[in-house]
Amino acid sequence: MPRRKDIWRCGLIARPLEAVMAEGMAGAKVHWLPEEPRFRFLADPFAWRGADHLHLFAEVYDYATRHGTIELLTLDERFQVRERRPCLAEPWHLSYPVVFEADGAVWMLPEAHRSGALYLYRMSAGPHDWVRETEIRLDCVPVDATPLYHGGRWWLFYSPADSKATKVGHLHVAWAERITGPWFPHPGNPVRIDRSSARPGGTALAIGNRILLPTQDCTRTYGGAIRPLWIDRLDETGFAATPAPPLDMPASVGHYRDGMHTLSGGGGVTLIDVKYIDRSMAGLWLDINRRWGRSGA
Repeated sequence: MPRRKDIWRCGLIARPLEAVMAEGMAGAKVHWLPEEPRFRFLADPFAWRGADHLHLFAEVYDYATRHGTIELLTLDERFQVRERRPCLAEPWHLSYPVVFEADGAVWMLPEAHRSGALYLYRMSAGPHDWVRETEIRLDCVPVDATPLYHGGRWWLFYSPADSKATKVGHLHVAWAERITGPWFPHPGNPVRIDRSSARPGGTALAIGNRILLPTQDCTRTYGGAIRPLWIDRLDETGFAATPAPPLDMPASVGHYRDGMHTLSGGGGVTLIDVKYIDRSMAGLWLDINRRWGRSGA
């Protein structure tokens, strides 16, 4: 029974992602969201700016239930939380709620590999209300699927959920003419095999004549760092990329310095999450009580 537990915390930098990449992160001023109760966390933050407010979407996870859902946090001009509410839950675990605009609508593409599929959701009555639009069919069940519109078509970066090794060390690519598909897997998949720079970890973005794909460096631990992967070639037959050194953590992380696995941009801001690893006996007892409770039900 595992004793260690990753505890994540989300932060916001009041600068666009391009500026943060140019200026570095070590000295960045971070607006940290409040810490959650023990053995509960927010992670995988993504942002979308509506007409009046900045909306932050994140996975909320409780080790007592081990089931992730997506919550909406609406922020004011000082990045304080004005409202917080659930916005998407399924029978399966959800995380990594990428939110973006396309074809006159706002979409969410959350990580849902435990469902055995990848579903695309469309915003309906507002940022708290999402309707499942379609299933995106690929060459595998993906984790952390990350979309990018580039060169007149949609691209999707993802890792296969086939095994622990492929989840953290393989990168696949697919393309489509429309975000709803059909999607065509790249013939070179996996286009990259490397535990240090394969699993997507945030917003893909064209900067100059290259594409930035934040990736998770999992050589030391899951989500140990964010390593920028600079893609120099991306087309139907080829793929070439160069990894950069891992990003430095902001100086204000405190004891959350055991990892960082999301770097996203949207609404004029940059979002990150950082973690510390809890190895306490209290975490072990939480798992024991949860299993006893389930077996006795």
